Amino acid sequence: MLTTNISNFQKDCYNIIEKAIKYNEQVNVVTNNGNAILISEEEYNGLIATLELCKESNFKKQLLQAVNEPLSECVPEDKVNW
Repeated sequence: MLTTNISNFQKDCYNIIEKAIKYNEQVNVVTNNGNAILISEEEYNGLIATLELCKESNFKKQLLQAVNEPLSECVPEDKVNW
């Protein structure tokens, strides 16, 4: 995570935002009144999707079953249709 103060962020906001977008770099902007976190839209959408999945009642059960499934019973990655 990149940490910068508000003055440096103001001076170099274009480059800092580009890093957040291009590299999914999280940026902690420190101010006297508290801090703010800047993330890319892609990162934000991933967080929202994760939160939505966590609200599903069966998701946790299915995830735990998948984690405990032996690798010998899993489908090889090259056989998965993405």
